[in-house]
Amino acid sequence: MAARDAVRLPGAQALPSRRDYLLLLSLGAIWGGSFFLIKLAIATVPPVTVAAGRILVGALLLGAVLALRGMRLPQDRAVWARLALMGTVGTVLPFALINWGETHIDSGLAAILMSAVPLLTIVLGHFLRSDEKITGGKAIALVLGGAGVVVLVGPDALRGLGADLLGQLAVLGACACYAVNSLTARGLARHPAEVVTFGMLAAAAVAAVPLSLLIDRPWQLDISSLSLLAVLALGVLPTALGYIIAFRIIAGAGAGFASFNNYLVPVFGVLWGMALLGEELEPRALLALLLIFAGLAGPRLIRPRS
Repeated sequence: MAARDAVRLPGAQALPSRRDYLLLLSLGAIWGGSFFLIKLAIATVPPVTVAAGRILVGALLLGAVLALRGMRLPQDRAVWARLALMGTVGTVLPFALINWGETHIDSGLAAILMSAVPLLTIVLGHFLRSDEKITGGKAIALVLGGAGVVVLVGPDALRGLGADLLGQLAVLGACACYAVNSLTARGLARHPAEVVTFGMLAAAAVAAVPLSLLIDRPWQLDISSLSLLAVLALGVLPTALGYIIAFRIIAGAGAGFASFNNYLVPVFGVLWGMALLGEELEPRALLALLLIFAGLAGPRLIRPRS
């Protein structure tokens, strides 16, 4: 335990444990399944209201959990300022940017662009935090993970690169938001993940719900039962549970390692498509899987120098 604890000291590089890897795989599976749920939700619910609905459901659920467990909320205004930043810049803004960006570019290109999240997180973390320095293991993970995403989606998706600059910049802007969100959460590692997630979602709900009411007027929508169930599932699984897992990974192994889930999300998206929609697994998906998992092994096999 002494050796394990040593990597958790403030200012030291965090070495991912087996638990961190299991959490990362769980997060990839949960967030990879969100694509299927979003397809069901947006069938009768506009994107802004889907985002607001999942955020509100997640916030209400976690608020009830905190109340039942008697967990106290932070009293420090600086902490709430960070949570407000995470809720707006780190949650609502990227949701909006991705939704808008994907109306102008193909989803395959969007998936490749989203793989910029680990790169931006690791580069920003290197300069902003003493415990998030770039290591050889992280560099290997970036190269192999990014290559795996390109192989999975298909190189043809790169042909659209530069065709619609604003749409691509919107997705890249969302990547920057997620990077800032992870690094901000890293500074709140001393607080329970449930508390951080609730605070972030509560702040996000304050911004997202009025937008939904103003833009979509959800009381006038003809929402199907299936779409409603999908929004509820999005709030419980990828929003509430997903962010709790993400913040636990960040607290334990760092924001850079947690950001590698962006390589797993499209992989699990394919696997969920096979399991739920009967889609076939292409040979390149297996190669992508090997590349991504080989990359994820880097941070543990190539350890940072003490």
